[in-house]
Amino acid sequence: MSHRLTPTVVRAIGQILAVSYPVLALSAGTRAVYQLFFKPGVTDKFPPALSAVAALLYLLATLGFVLRKPWAWWLAVGILTLETAGVLLVGTLSLLEPGVIGRTVWHDYGIDYGFLPLIQPILGLIWLMWPENRRAFFLDQPRLSQGRG
Repeated sequence: MSHRLTPTVVRAIGQILAVSYPVLALSAGTRAVYQLFFKPGVTDKFPPALSAVAALLYLLATLGFVLRKPWAWWLAVGILTLETAGVLLVGTLSLLEPGVIGRTVWHDYGIDYGFLPLIQPILGLIWLMWPENRRAFFLDQPRLSQGRG
């Protein structure tokens, strides 16, 4: 049995990302706005502010997936790398020192969201690196001769 990624699997990953990123952006953003401005008794603004940052990253990643331009590909790769680092850092800190981070989208590696904050940027990077998708973003195109002969 082969464990290689097939084009069908990569397309399925893309379809999952097309749904999960906007949903997570809306969910994390709504959570952050509610906690920052409407939830009574919230004195520590860091956790909801971090959730707002996560929501912004999810929104930017969504744009990076949708816009088929080389700069959008680079934007998405950068955002997903930052997102992965953030989830790993916040997730680890929240396990080692639960009181320091508080409950954010990324605490315990995104446990409140079914670990999607941990899984989806990794899937996104796999999807973006797939040769067919790189070509869709006009990467890996042969460069035109500069007229040097």
